[in-house]
Amino acid sequence: MTTDPWGRVDDDGTVYVRTSEGERVVGSWQAGAPEEALAFFRRKYDSLVTEVELLEKRLATTDLSAAQALSSIDKLRTAVREANAVGDLDGLAGRLDTLTARAEERKVEQKHAQEQARHEARDVKERIVAEAERVAEETTHWKSGGERMRQLIEEWKAAPRADRPTEQALWKRMSAARNAFSKRRKSYFAGLDQQREHVRDDKERIVAEAEELADSTDWGPTAGRYRDLMQQWKASGRADRASEDRLWARFKGAQDRFFQARNAVFAERDAELRVNADAKERILEDARRELPGIKDPREARSRLRDYQEAWEDAGALPRDSRERLESAFRKVEEGVRKAEDQEWQRTNPEARARAEATIARLRDSIAQLEGDLEKARSRGDDRKVRDAEDALTARRSWLDEAAKALGEMS
Repeated sequence: MTTDPWGRVDDDGTVYVRTSEGERVVGSWQAGAPEEALAFFRRKYDSLVTEVELLEKRLATTDLSAAQALSSIDKLRTAVREANAVGDLDGLAGRLDTLTARAEERKVEQKHAQEQARHEARDVKERIVAEAERVAEETTHWKSGGERMRQLIEEWKAAPRADRPTEQALWKRMSAARNAFSKRRKSYFAGLDQQREHVRDDKERIVAEAEELADSTDWGPTAGRYRDLMQQWKASGRADRASEDRLWARFKGAQDRFFQARNAVFAERDAELRVNADAKERILEDARRELPGIKDPREARSRLRDYQEAWEDAGALPRDSRERLESAFRKVEEGVRKAEDQEWQRTNPEARARAEATIARLRDSIAQLEGDLEKARSRGDDRKVRDAEDALTARRSWLDEAAKALGEMS
């Protein structure tokens, strides 16, 4: 009989393995020496050891799930228990017990991690849903809002899953928010279409009137009416793009036809008025040269009336020189009026009497202050001396100005 620490081969070739429960037969060997039999069955044991070691390594170094690990352990435990092998099968069973404990720990850890992941997934999707609801309720920027809603749907799909009840409840809110946004957007554009129809009708009316006026020769009132129609056009809002472009082309065409005809008439008229402009240029030049040199305002006024009559007799001015010449002639008229005002101020008896009264009051005040100054000096009151000197300086300055003004009235 050949023996081994973990088994033996009987004389009849029966092979046994030793376990804590006693010996059990694992096979028989008839083809060679008993040592070969033990070596053969030890290799089977070594194969089991390799499987156990591989499972130990996977559990220690990979993210093998606890469920997969426990399943593999159960299969190995059955293989060890029923193994036709010679070796420390009890030791292998003990290692499997240790692996079972580790797998159970991982099971608890993975369950906790899954719960944590579900909580995090719930928080992520709560945020997504909350923003979707805000977009659905608040936004009026439909293009960017629609794009953001699509992005949120993609974020939802990419986010990890929460537990089933939470997932279903949140998706129900998400779907409701998307539907609410679509409903609001559809309602808005339906209202916008209706509003654009009203705008189109208003602009149809504006264009119809513009086209009726296109051939008018009542230049002033018609030009004013076109300005009114343009203001109405701007204030009415926008129709749909196609109608807007079509109606604007009609409106502008009618307006251009009127103003082109008016400009042609005015250009012809302005050409006829060039003679008037030349005449008024000469009148303006003569008035500028003569009137400033007349010292007597009454005579200047008389000559101005002559120039004004000549100005009126010269007739209307062309548009391109009207403002320049009229403005220049008004300055000549203003110069004569200013000279008349200055002369009136200089010879006005009331103004002269007021100036003389002012001078008299200032002289009285100065005399009084000179007396106060002498008294303050005699008492040695420096503060009152300074006050009196300052007051005297001011009033003497006022007296000089008043005297100068009175002199100009002489």
